[in-house]
Amino acid sequence: MIKALKRLSKISLSHYIKLIFRSALFISAAVIYIINRINKTGMPFGDSEHKALVLGVIWLVFVIEMIFRFFPSKIESMGCQKQFARNFKNTNASKEKPKLQSAKSTFAVAAFWIGLNAIIGLLYYIHIIDEGILFLISLAFSVCDMICILFFCPFQTWFMKNKCCTSCRIYNWDYAMMFTPLVFIKSFYTWSILLCAVMLLVRWEITVFKYPERFSEETNACLSCAGCQERLCSHKKQLRGFLLRNKSRLQLKGNEILGKVNNIQKKLRKNG
Repeated sequence: MIKALKRLSKISLSHYIKLIFRSALFISAAVIYIINRINKTGMPFGDSEHKALVLGVIWLVFVIEMIFRFFPSKIESMGCQKQFARNFKNTNASKEKPKLQSAKSTFAVAAFWIGLNAIIGLLYYIHIIDEGILFLISLAFSVCDMICILFFCPFQTWFMKNKCCTSCRIYNWDYAMMFTPLVFIKSFYTWSILLCAVMLLVRWEITVFKYPERFSEETNACLSCAGCQERLCSHKKQLRGFLLRNKSRLQLKGNEILGKVNNIQKKLRKNG
């Protein structure tokens, strides 16, 4: 374990810490929500005082994270730091137009995300889910954000086809995507955190438009594998290797767990 930690870069370690913290935040909020549902309080996070405390903690954590994202940082991934001038090392002596990931792929991600959240919004308006579930979905998205960086990213694999997070065209869309479900809730907490996320997104898109050379490996040496200090992609490769080596064992273990669950269900039916 200690050797594994030593092999991690500071940026990788910070992402693992975020993953653990966000997971704990999601689980804590989920427990509070479930307790209130069981007690039939009619309020997803308790009375006004407790609700303000829960939402206040969530708001403070992510607003602070987003404020730091507006400025250059040595503990953030180059994926989001490439927008800053200090992280641009020009390799394009011929001044050719930099090649970015296709606009079609970018629009496909946006369309997919809008469609997914439109379904979530519909479920909210027809009262299948409530405000508490919208908050939990956003927190779940925040956990998935770290999983995408460290282990597997569906947007990278199925849409953008970029080699790694460092070269990702939509890296700084993360907070806006996380908090999209909150647009359906009228509250200072929800709309202010979403506003901050949108400002971060707009700033990113303006920089892409004005300085596209900062976002292409062909024109920015900081994005090359040779200059990478993060080794974030290695975690995904290690996971794939582990799954391939242990595929049969994992399947047997999964079947064993399912068998135990089925036996428990049968016993419960008999007792019932």
